[in-house]
Amino acid sequence: MSALLRIFRLILADQRTALMRGAALGLAVLLAGIALLGLSGWFITAAAAAGLAGMGAVFDVFRPAAMVRFLALGRTAARYGERLLTHDATLRALTSIRVRLLRATASAPHDVLVRLRGPQTLNRLMADVDALDGVPLRLILPITAGLLAQMCAFVVLWWLVDLSVALWISGGFVAGSAVILMCAGRLAAPPSGREEAAAQAFRSRFIDMIRARADLAVYGRLAHQGETVLAIDAKRQRDRVRVNRIERGAGFGLSMTGTIVAAGALGLGMGLAEAGTITPALAAIGFFASLALMETVAPLRRAMADLGRMTVAARRVGENLAAAEGEGFGDARSDRADLRIANVTFRRGNAARPVLDCISLSVAAGESVAITGPSGSGKSTLLLLAARILTPDAGRIYVGSLPLQDWDETRLRKAVMLVPQRSVLMAGTVGDALRLADPAASEDELWRALEAVALAPVIRAKGGLEFRLGPNGSGLSGGEARRLVLARALLRQPKLLMLDEPTEGLDEATALKVLNGLRAYLPEAAILTASHRVTETAWADRVVALDQQPSRGASLTDSLHRSGQNAKPEKAVNS
Repeated sequence: MSALLRIFRLILADQRTALMRGAALGLAVLLAGIALLGLSGWFITAAAAAGLAGMGAVFDVFRPAAMVRFLALGRTAARYGERLLTHDATLRALTSIRVRLLRATASAPHDVLVRLRGPQTLNRLMADVDALDGVPLRLILPITAGLLAQMCAFVVLWWLVDLSVALWISGGFVAGSAVILMCAGRLAAPPSGREEAAAQAFRSRFIDMIRARADLAVYGRLAHQGETVLAIDAKRQRDRVRVNRIERGAGFGLSMTGTIVAAGALGLGMGLAEAGTITPALAAIGFFASLALMETVAPLRRAMADLGRMTVAARRVGENLAAAEGEGFGDARSDRADLRIANVTFRRGNAARPVLDCISLSVAAGESVAITGPSGSGKSTLLLLAARILTPDAGRIYVGSLPLQDWDETRLRKAVMLVPQRSVLMAGTVGDALRLADPAASEDELWRALEAVALAPVIRAKGGLEFRLGPNGSGLSGGEARRLVLARALLRQPKLLMLDEPTEGLDEATALKVLNGLRAYLPEAAILTASHRVTETAWADRVVALDQQPSRGASLTDSLHRSGQNAKPEKAVNS
């Protein structure tokens, strides 16, 4: 329950005024319904008694009838306002939560991000947030309004009818409904949670099947995958049936509670009327009010049926939001973006030895440095550390004159750009893909970036900036997609550009054109590349070799390049 309350506090903090007004209107709806039915019962009974006594001609029917109409119309208007305010406020608050979750996911540690499956993560995030709409709308606000309505009804019935009738009605509804709803929530929680998990699995598997249908058909697995998806959906349907059965049982229990309370109220009222303590018309108020009070508990059966689903979603959302709380960076600023790495050590998890051990490196503004070394020596890891995607275990990293951790996040991302081995291109036009880096870029600027990476002729041949890419950049070859990502990075005008194997998939001549275009486009930028090709190392001003030692992590050997010629290694920077 604490997870649900935490989510409700977030929603309330985001939309306090609208929710408070909606809750007040919800209470007004319940009170109007109780007053309407109680007044109607009194009116009918009093009019009948007046007729039997021969006083029908003098009985005032106008004011009670006007009050009945007022309550009926007022209840309708209050219900409309309550639905409008609470639903709008809930949707707006959930939108804020969804944005915060996306931000938290995007700022997760790199080791977490690389294990995420985009469609599955997005599906779970959206489904969890969608499940939370019931927290204010079907749980917290109805319970609060129902309890307040019961209290108001108790006071009025005590005043108009009798304390025994008020105690019976309010006590019967609160105690009986609490037992039934608690039992329903406990029984429905496991199948409700399983149903939500199965629903998310169904959506993920179905999306995977649609995206990979061509490959599945080629290998003859499409039918099997379809059967798997249907089996998951069948499991979801079975749990849904169980939840519906529990909900109907709770509805039956609440109906029986209302029937017993109404019958008891009628019996108590008749006894008091026979004793002359109250009039028959006042006794009717207690009976009809008890019928109206069913509205305070009946909607809660749906909330109890979905309690497991909402609880699981609230816990998951709360954990994700809590992980992101307290994150942030200072307002440090620097106009320089040269890189200095001092005695950095990094170990992954509980690995026996560090990936990098006491590494020192510097890249000056306008300089191009290539990192080489065997696979697994830590080239990509060093770039991730320099981009503040990973955090070193020891040592310091400076960008410009400031320690890396002191940079403001927004300014850091403007000054530092990392293009990893695998980058994402979304479906859309080539212009759309490029304008993700700079939405205000003109067409001339876009073409200039494409020229820098030797991609402009290819794009012109395909139809220009309006050429539409498919998912994951389909429509371009691997090398062309890679160059489009590089052009997008150039549009950010970074002062420190880090590239992980930037010319992968390109022939030597094209690779050299791209590298020279990068430097011409960013003449003052510091460029650090993780390289494995001779073309990349020959182009660099300086080459740093990462050597993997059996007993320790990687060490650095620095060598100088002049005019594309390798000089002998000068010295070992760290070992």
